[in-house]
Amino acid sequence: MYTVVVLALPDAIAFDMATPIETFGRVRLPDGRPGYRLVVAGHEQSIQAGPLRLAIDEGLDALERADLIVVPGRNDPLQPSPPAVLAALRAAVERETRIASICVGAFTLAEAGLLDGRDATTHWLAADQFASRYPAVRLNPDVLYTDNENILTSAGATSGLDLCLHIVQRDYGTAVAADAARLAVAPLHRPGGQAQYIVRNRATYRTTTLEQALSWIEANAHRDVALADIAAVAGMSVRTLTRRFKDETGQSPMQWVSGVRIRHAQELLETTDHTIDRIAAQTGFPTTSNFRSQFGQVLGVTPGAYRKVFRPQVSRT
Repeated sequence: MYTVVVLALPDAIAFDMATPIETFGRVRLPDGRPGYRLVVAGHEQSIQAGPLRLAIDEGLDALERADLIVVPGRNDPLQPSPPAVLAALRAAVERETRIASICVGAFTLAEAGLLDGRDATTHWLAADQFASRYPAVRLNPDVLYTDNENILTSAGATSGLDLCLHIVQRDYGTAVAADAARLAVAPLHRPGGQAQYIVRNRATYRTTTLEQALSWIEANAHRDVALADIAAVAGMSVRTLTRRFKDETGQSPMQWVSGVRIRHAQELLETTDHTIDRIAAQTGFPTTSNFRSQFGQVLGVTPGAYRKVFRPQVSRT
C-alpha cells in the first residue's frame, strides 16, 4: 500500500485537494484491499480553502512517511509559500519521494526550485505568468499532465483526475486504474490535451499600437486576408507590422489570423450543427483539409472530436 499525503496549503483550492483524496481513496486492488492510505498534512492546524475552513491533524513531518505528496493549487498562486513547506518539499525530493501538483500547484513546486530544467504544465490561464516567473522550467501548457518520474504536474481542474489515474496505472496497472476511472465516471485516457480548452486570440486583447488591426482581423478573418491588407489597416509597412505583432502578441500577423479563425470555428462547433465543410468556409480556411490540419495541430484533436466533447448531442461531421 502506498501512502499519499495531500499537502494543505493556505488559500488552497478545495477541488484540487478533494480530487486526489477521492480518487486514491477509492482505489481497490483485485483482492479488495485499498491501494492507498490517505493523509492530509500541513504546517498549520487549520487553513482557509476558499469558502471552507479545514482542520488539519497532521504536521509536515507526515511528508517523511509519504510515497507520494500531492500539492494542490492556491487561489492566488503568486502568493509566497510558507518557507517550512518549501523546505519540506525539497527534503522530500532528496529522499526521492514522488511529488505531484494539481493545477497551479506547479507554482509551489517551481518556487521550491523543483521544476528547473524539467517538463511541467499548469492551468492554461496562468501559463504566461508561470513562464515569465520561472523561465528555467520547460513549460508545456497544451498537455493534461507531465511525468518526470518522481515529479509530476497537471493542468487545470479535472486534469488533476487524469494525473491521479495515470499514477494509479503506474502503481497497479491498467485493470486497477480502469476500475478507478469507472468509479470516478471518467475516461482512463482523455483524447487530446489541454490545448482544446484554451481560448485562442481573444477579442479582449490589450496592445499599444495594434488595436485597430486586431479589431479589423476579428471582423474580417473569414475573408481572404493577406498580410498587406493588415498592414494597410494598421497604417504600417509589412516589416513594421510583423515586428510589432511579434513584440506585442508573440505571434506573426498570419498566426494571429489563424488563431482567430480557429476560435470562431470552435464557437460554431459548440453552438451549431453546421457541417465541417461549412464551418471551414465560414471561418476563412481555404479548404476543409487545411482547416482540419490547422485545427488538429493547434488543439490536438479533430474538429469532429472537439464537437463530441463540447456539443455531444450533435453527430454530424
